[in-house]
Amino acid sequence: MMLQVAGVSEFIAEIYFSIIGIIFILVGLKALEDTQLETRVGTAVFWFLLALTFIFGPYIPHWISGIAIILIACLSAQGQVKLSKSDVPTPEESRENANRLGNKVFIPALGLAIFALVVATLLPALGANNAIGISATIALVIAFFVTKAKPNLAVKDGVRLMDSVGPTGILPQLLAALGAVFTVAGIGNIVSGSVSAIIPEGNRLAAVIAYCVGMALFTVIMGNGFAAFSVITVGIGIPFLIAQGANPVVVGALGLTAGYCGTLLTPMAANFNIMPAALLETKNKYMIIKAQVPVAITMLVVHVALMYFLAF
Repeated sequence: MMLQVAGVSEFIAEIYFSIIGIIFILVGLKALEDTQLETRVGTAVFWFLLALTFIFGPYIPHWISGIAIILIACLSAQGQVKLSKSDVPTPEESRENANRLGNKVFIPALGLAIFALVVATLLPALGANNAIGISATIALVIAFFVTKAKPNLAVKDGVRLMDSVGPTGILPQLLAALGAVFTVAGIGNIVSGSVSAIIPEGNRLAAVIAYCVGMALFTVIMGNGFAAFSVITVGIGIPFLIAQGANPVVVGALGLTAGYCGTLLTPMAANFNIMPAALLETKNKYMIIKAQVPVAITMLVVHVALMYFLAF
């Protein structure tokens, strides 16, 4: 029975990965159609290679996927991936639609969160990613009813938004993979050795500060709190806190959320900070990060205090 459920979960996941891959292909075709885009070939190749990994990743040799990742990294680093021309609504049309919909525009977004929670709770065997995919499908149907938009608009605007976000949209996946590589490579042990030379033995406050600040800083570098968690917990959390009697549950919970303080401060967390700026079309792509700095620092201080008083 468990194997059957796992098979269904993988099948559903492959459907959503393939849909994402098709969107990437459409972004590449959109670039090819823009004759005014100087890097249209490079941009198209980037999206086609990315689509290859999403659609055929499980069925092709790993070395082919690796070459594809290296090529898309080179294309991005060389500035070959650019935004192609899009048909966007005029400010007047946007204002008219905003006035017509009002707060109803938030119903699909709220539905996305609610249905993701419901699916993840009632069908945990499907996994969190599938829960998000299923809830997004339901939210899309709700959006059609609320906005009265034509179905092809979802494809058109989905392609436009993915194009606007650009290569930063795939940073979370790449950084999460990098975190796994760091863990296997023993970076946590290197961090532990470096910290042991700085923190006085038995100093709980210094250990808590090192762990929380380390989680935040490594998340700033990695752009992913989960990637930082494995490295910093192995390097600092276990030898300097848990080994001194700290509650592992408190250390783990507060350590991960301390990392989230770093998420608020880094452009590497593209899905949280850069992607919203692109979607909102802000003049400064770092505007969201600047607004979050005071909150992040304040919450990091709070985390240090909570861990010091609650973990021991």
